[in-house]
Amino acid sequence: MDHERRKPQTIKMHTEQDSLYDNLESMQAHEILEGINKEDQKVAKAVQKAIPQIEKAVVQIVKNLKEGGRLFYLGAGTSGRLGIVDASECPPTYGVSHDLVIGIIAGGDGAIRKAVEFAEDDTTQGWKDLQAFQISNKDFVVGISASGRTPYVLGVLQACNSQGIANACIVCNGGSSIAQEAMFPIEVLTGPEFVTGSTRMKAGTAQKLVLNMLTTSTMVLLGKVKGNKMVDMQLSNQKLIERGVKMILEKTNMDSTLAKNKLLELGSVRKVLEWFEKN
Repeated sequence: MDHERRKPQTIKMHTEQDSLYDNLESMQAHEILEGINKEDQKVAKAVQKAIPQIEKAVVQIVKNLKEGGRLFYLGAGTSGRLGIVDASECPPTYGVSHDLVIGIIAGGDGAIRKAVEFAEDDTTQGWKDLQAFQISNKDFVVGISASGRTPYVLGVLQACNSQGIANACIVCNGGSSIAQEAMFPIEVLTGPEFVTGSTRMKAGTAQKLVLNMLTTSTMVLLGKVKGNKMVDMQLSNQKLIERGVKMILEKTNMDSTLAKNKLLELGSVRKVLEWFEKN
């Protein structure tokens, strides 16, 4: 896969622009909440504009995963945490291996709960973090950065390009260095935050929406959903067992006791439905 480098652009740091609201400290609670909500409503529209970019990334991710590759998310701070959250939810939701979608945060796992100073400024550590997983050109890497200039993420994409590893980015400013570097740039322009520069808000929400879209569409295209049901979900609590039984009863004429017993025996809704079809 050839990476055609895009012409440098002037980055527009909308995420750092002054809030459209001022004197926040003088607002009443309902005014603050109304303002936050008004800004949040802009996020889904910004994501909608990026769907063509998201689609291109999904098509390549599915191709790589079908060929035995893995999906990696890398980011610093909020961006890194969001990637880890999305990755960690794939096994219980879709029954996939824990090493199919992997989230990595600058500063290591300790940074999930507590910020690690200057971790995001290291341009080489991200590639070292990937090498610990024996990264190869079968894999797909997504760099996540609200600003679009985080050195940790930029260094990863540069290294991936030099090694022929497919990659994308999720950024919230236009014309960023990271978007220029990425093979599949995803730019969601969320604009100024309610609290100036607090990108855990609108930018973080946008990143979460895009991550949901990437993994959900990928899993559907990989056949991990039947109809609109999570037939491969892990049965990790009573609620999910009950949900699984309900799915089985909707698709078969089994009684509830047999459905539950077979679900516990076979371990997934899909396997019960396959058993039922054979019997």
